[in-house]
Amino acid sequence: MDCYYKFKPLLKQTLWGGDRIIPFKQLDSNLSGVGESWEISGVPGDETIIHGGDDDGKALNQLVSEQGAALVGHENYERFGDEFPLLIKFIDARRDLSIQVHPNDEVARRHGHERGKTEMWYCMGEGSGKWKEESGKWKEELPQLYCGLKQQLTPEEYKQHVADDTITDVLARYTVHEGDVFFIPAGRIHAIGAGCFVAEIQQTSDVTYRIYDFNRRDKDGNLRQLHTHEASEAIDYTVLSDYRTHYAPHRNEPQQVVSCPYFTTAVYDLTEPMLLDYSDLDSFVILIGVKGEGTVTIGGEKTSLKTGETLLLPATTGEVTVEGTVRFLETYV
Repeated sequence: MDCYYKFKPLLKQTLWGGDRIIPFKQLDSNLSGVGESWEISGVPGDETIIHGGDDDGKALNQLVSEQGAALVGHENYERFGDEFPLLIKFIDARRDLSIQVHPNDEVARRHGHERGKTEMWYCMGEGSGKWKEESGKWKEELPQLYCGLKQQLTPEEYKQHVADDTITDVLARYTVHEGDVFFIPAGRIHAIGAGCFVAEIQQTSDVTYRIYDFNRRDKDGNLRQLHTHEASEAIDYTVLSDYRTHYAPHRNEPQQVVSCPYFTTAVYDLTEPMLLDYSDLDSFVILIGVKGEGTVTIGGEKTSLKTGETLLLPATTGEVTVEGTVRFLETYV
């Protein structure tokens, strides 16, 4: 068994995609519209492939099938079997994405899907490339996103707001900055806005119900399909005062930002070496580079961890040393 795994990313070119993924993936500069980079995926039909090491060329779920609990942990293997439980992405939005919601496990199964989708976003950068004139001067707009309801709604009122093109009026909207975190449990309405660049951690699921798409048309001139009825069943109509995940970032110590039944995530911002000990953890660990560059040493082997790089550490991992000036996310189940 290798002591870590890197994967060939799956690049998703979209109409709303930007170009910030291209530099840190060292892609052909002629590419454009790379909206998503799927870093680690066990989604059937969209599995990532191991790059390097003894298992080079194998699909992720094949590795899970061969190694079982040694890779993902005993409880995870009993719970998820041969399907890897998390999907890791980078998302670069040049245009607003549709307003959407994901079902929870129960609702998803009623509609014939294996599971629902709970996720989180870590915002990686500022500046949207959108400019507006203000008092005779041009000013760059900071990116924004939608997350959660800002007023109480019934399912019938929700449907009326969709029909009236006023659904965005009842959603909480946030200007985002580097380091912001949003936890999005299944059922919470949300949308990434133009200029947002995020790392996303989510359940292995691609079930999305599109609520509203700003009346945009596809290449054939047709309005994109909405899932108004399915979404009305999936939405959690609970209203919170604030949907942003607040935490106090500190250098050289972990800051846990999310803990839920599907994943636990912490932010590390290092300027000095740190020893991480996973000996008592019955789970794989994923490290996601979101800023800077560092080196990870595992079992005497060294590898890089820089912006845009993702490492999968098997459940058998013990001590890991991270050095450099690097900010990264640590997540496990």
